[in-house]
Amino acid sequence: MSSKSPSELRFPYKSDRLKPLRAFCQTTRLGSVSRAAEALYVSQPAISLQLQALERELGVKLLERSGRRLVPTREGEVLYALAMPLVEGIDGLPAAFRREVGGLDAGELTVAANSSTILYLLPRIVDLFRRQHPDVRLTLQDAITADGTDLLRNDAVDLVVGSMVDVPADLSYAPVYRFDPILLTPPDHALARAKRLTLEEIGRYGLILPPKRQITYRLVDQVFQQARVPYTVALEVGGWEVIKQYVAMGMGISIVSSICLDDSDGERLATRPVTDWFPARSYGVVVRKGKVLSPQARAFIELIRPDLFVRRDHEDAGHSER
Repeated sequence: MSSKSPSELRFPYKSDRLKPLRAFCQTTRLGSVSRAAEALYVSQPAISLQLQALERELGVKLLERSGRRLVPTREGEVLYALAMPLVEGIDGLPAAFRREVGGLDAGELTVAANSSTILYLLPRIVDLFRRQHPDVRLTLQDAITADGTDLLRNDAVDLVVGSMVDVPADLSYAPVYRFDPILLTPPDHALARAKRLTLEEIGRYGLILPPKRQITYRLVDQVFQQARVPYTVALEVGGWEVIKQYVAMGMGISIVSSICLDDSDGERLATRPVTDWFPARSYGVVVRKGKVLSPQARAFIELIRPDLFVRRDHEDAGHSER
């Protein structure tokens, strides 16, 4: 006679509890059953059955549809936070074992960051990392944070260094640096000489901004729209160095992050703080919740700030990609 309780007999899949948890984590991470099925090399019906069985066992709805994506419910977020480290740990055990045995003497690390972060924020960190771990193959993937987080979800990069707003439930963002907004003009511009700046005065002149897809454009637009102050965009162009050059040439003015300024810019540009109207920007590290970081990734993060993800609740919100 079996000594198992009715609950233990109810779901035979419990003998392999990892399968439904893996199906749930992949579906949550990728946002669809079909993509999870492709990632796990199983059929879509198999994934659906695993998810249904998991929901029946726990007695809660774990996923719901938001547009074209499946997103976790509140209960699903709790389960994802608990299950993802277990699934990642088991699935990554062979590779993690090899990495730990080999230490940092070899291996690879891929970091996604936008061009500004690569140019202004990472050189010192990259230089230190290369000096300390010369045998690690380091790749910097140039991508705005929105694209970098997609690469992160697909395991194409190990971590993202950038800036975020509305942090998704499956990611953790740890802000480290803070940069103030700055009005950039040619030295002889009227705004450079004005005793008192107003948002209305700034709006009178054509702005040079990054493309609309990037957050700087959206933040500037939001400030003017909320204040009901008209403004014009003279030019959209990517890259702070290009924007600085065009402002110096008199093609317009700009609102930039102080991350892109150095002492040499004072010779060709005038700067004024505009923190009364525009928000400061934070930059930091983005990782997947529950992901087991490689020794290489941990070493890189340690150079940015030691113990950055120690004793964190992984619920921080920050500002988005430039």
